[in-house]
Amino acid sequence: MSPLSRGFVQVYTGDGKGKTTAALGLTLRALGHGLRPVVVQFMKADPSWGEIVMLRRLEVEVVQAGLDHWVRKGAATEEDLAAAAAGFARARALVTSGDYDVVVLDELVTAVYFELVPLDDVLALMRDKPAEVELVITGRRAPDELLAAADLVTEMRLVRHYYDAGIQGREGIEY
Repeated sequence: MSPLSRGFVQVYTGDGKGKTTAALGLTLRALGHGLRPVVVQFMKADPSWGEIVMLRRLEVEVVQAGLDHWVRKGAATEEDLAAAAAGFARARALVTSGDYDVVVLDELVTAVYFELVPLDDVLALMRDKPAEVELVITGRRAPDELLAAADLVTEMRLVRHYYDAGIQGREGIEY
């Protein structure tokens, strides 16, 4: 039985940096209070990223449900769709298993935008999740229906980013 008497659905979206970072910060906080977190990353496949290495050291289960390439909207391959479908099936199983108090579905909103995961499936998961599970969903371009179904929505707004000056992602900061 979960120590949470009530779990909510949180969505972190927007074009600004920090959605995954916020979700992983919540994961760390939950772990520190004896909650059982799990992280599923959609559209990501690199196990060497710093957050994945550290989560595994902390014995947090991490499932990466993506392939090692970028997906273009409207041009998803059968492989891309299969990876996303398998990841979503795994996510649904983790949410309903009773084994976790906090489930982070990182970049799931982005997977919906890129037409890898049907929005209706995500809305059903949000609606049907066990009452004591905290569900955290991240990604850019959250559709209005998803925002309306969430209990908490945080939008990260881009004001300025050093990427615009040609700075590349940095190990330990962006990944």
